[in-house]
Amino acid sequence: MRIDAFNRVSQLYQANSTKKTISAGKKGAKDCVEISRLGHEFQTARAAVAKAPDIRGDKVAAIKESMADGTYSMDMDALADKLLAGYIF
Repeated sequence: MRIDAFNRVSQLYQANSTKKTISAGKKGAKDCVEISRLGHEFQTARAAVAKAPDIRGDKVAAIKESMADGTYSMDMDALADKLLAGYIF
């Protein structure tokens, strides 16, 4: 890890560090958490992705049908490029 990257990370943690406040005379005060609008949008998007199916049945059915008919063709060079792209950093 580079030293300057460590310094940046350290600065982020120092900038976002929590500060304790002591309020005199407020016994029984309750903590409160508020979720930002961006946080709500993130939760909504995450829920939508969780509901989406992992496998697109219509695409799979069409490919199976074309394979059974013998009409399915694939560009082997494009396949090889995609496979190699996954292993090259």
